[in-house]
Amino acid sequence: QVQLVESGGGLVQVGGSLRLSCAASGRTFKYYNMAWFRQAPGKEREFVAAIIWIGSSTYYEDSVKGRFTISRDNAKNTLYLEMNTPKPEDTAVYYCAASPRSELRVRASYDYWGQGTQVTVSS
Repeated sequence: QVQLVESGGGLVQVGGSLRLSCAASGRTFKYYNMAWFRQAPGKEREFVAAIIWIGSSTYYEDSVKGRFTISRDNAKNTLYLEMNTPKPEDTAVYYCAASPRSELRVRASYDYWGQGTQVTVSS
């Protein structure tokens, strides 16, 4: 079992930057594919980015490609999301999630979720 705790959310201005972290418990973190999802008010939770267990491949939703970077440090049991040049439409609660499956863009693939961290982008 994996427990996930996000941190690093807050208020950021357009053109700024923010780094989210997701601390995982358990020695099995390094064997899980990991992802960030987000949910804006009144909307479905949507895929943002994913990284496979070994860290050699990453995947992004089109609207964040080139602006956000997902990474992981398996020695520290931590997942990151670097958010550069955020836009107001990036405002949402951001969740990290862990999956043993290969369908990385599919919400149902993920067995473990954090509680979320709020990101608000102001213009």
